[in-house]
Amino acid sequence: MPSAPFSVPQERLLVTELPGPKSLALQERRVAAVSRGAGTLANIYMDHGSGAILVDVDGNRLIDLGCGIGVTTIGHAHPEVAEAAYEQAKKLTHTLFTVTPYENYVRVAEKLAQITPGDFEKHSILVNSGAEAVENAVKIARKYTGRRAIVSLDHAFHGRTNLTMAMTYRPWPERVGMGPFPGELYSVPISYPFRDGLSGEEAAAKTIDYLQTHIGASEVAAFFVEPIQGDGGIVIPAPGFYARIAEFCRENGIVFVADEIQAGIARTGAWYSIEHHGVVPDLVTSAKGIAGGFPLAAVTGRAEIMDAVQPGGIGGTFGGNPVSTAAALKVFEIIERDDLIGQAQRVERALTARIGGWAERFASVGEVRGKGAMFGVEIVKPGTKEPNPEGLSAILKHATSHGVIPLDAGSWDSVLRIMPSVVISEELIDDAASVIEEALEKLG
Repeated sequence: MPSAPFSVPQERLLVTELPGPKSLALQERRVAAVSRGAGTLANIYMDHGSGAILVDVDGNRLIDLGCGIGVTTIGHAHPEVAEAAYEQAKKLTHTLFTVTPYENYVRVAEKLAQITPGDFEKHSILVNSGAEAVENAVKIARKYTGRRAIVSLDHAFHGRTNLTMAMTYRPWPERVGMGPFPGELYSVPISYPFRDGLSGEEAAAKTIDYLQTHIGASEVAAFFVEPIQGDGGIVIPAPGFYARIAEFCRENGIVFVADEIQAGIARTGAWYSIEHHGVVPDLVTSAKGIAGGFPLAAVTGRAEIMDAVQPGGIGGTFGGNPVSTAAALKVFEIIERDDLIGQAQRVERALTARIGGWAERFASVGEVRGKGAMFGVEIVKPGTKEPNPEGLSAILKHATSHGVIPLDAGSWDSVLRIMPSVVISEELIDDAASVIEEALEKLG
């Protein structure tokens, strides 16, 4: 558990209805000033937080099962991260690394070379967001291979820019009306054990056959995978699937990219979720949990691939900002010192023990699956495998109104996504599960 005490009691507490009066007033201001395109899961406005608890503007304490979609893995407002950022901000906030560089950027790249899978020489580039990391990985792979086609998997989510939206599987809400999109981007079948019933090898054969007959292996620059899909519904391919895909990529000169933006940085009980599949990727993208809430992302990979781009070919004004990199260095330190990878494994055991039997208890639960602090609960029409988005909506509405903040996921909006901080207690897991069970009881 963390070495410093939490600044907020780690207990759920409701002092008003949710949303409370101050949140309702802020919502009126938001409607008048903010684009409706920036939609919100729950119109409950937060003031501060610590560990796995968020405190809203009305003083309610809520259990956070989402971490801002996997960002605050080490807990909210970690005081050591805040102090590291503050000390750096007093010294230097910006120069632009590609104009006049600084040590923090180099130190983060050195650490990424140490923690990403593979014992070969690795280089990195630092950018601002996950989508920007994916875009740069596309550019790097194309430059290295001289090819143009990019392959991603069904149910993938790779970002919201024009390019990464085109690599994202589902049309709603991200892609509808946003085209035209770039060409030479293709989606191929994934292993989805709950729905296809295939072994990893069988699913990989299907994927490879589709790629060969629809695209052609010699045309493909890179194959992007989320080792554990996040927005796609916490889809974990069957054992052996990624091993065969990676082998196929090696055989055909295709750059194998692990998009670890959501699942990486200790969330799943390993530094990177691809480690659970026993596969070493050529490139890895990191973001979200890397800097404790500060904007930072990275592409890390084989030196010969990363160095294929000419100087000036990749970069950006704020990429690897001094303050964000200072925060990231402290996050790395805390993860190792406090064994937060081990804490993620503890959370997995606790979640498995507490909610792992839901599929047997509730007819509306098709499957519970996950690794570390990253779980999905597939909500179905009772007695079937048919997706049940209305059921998920009811669960989310009940949970958020009772002070528990989970996430939605899945191509059919039918997977309850649970991604707490790795420092969450068993008591909070039990309390949050009890609230969700109330909604499941109503679904039948």
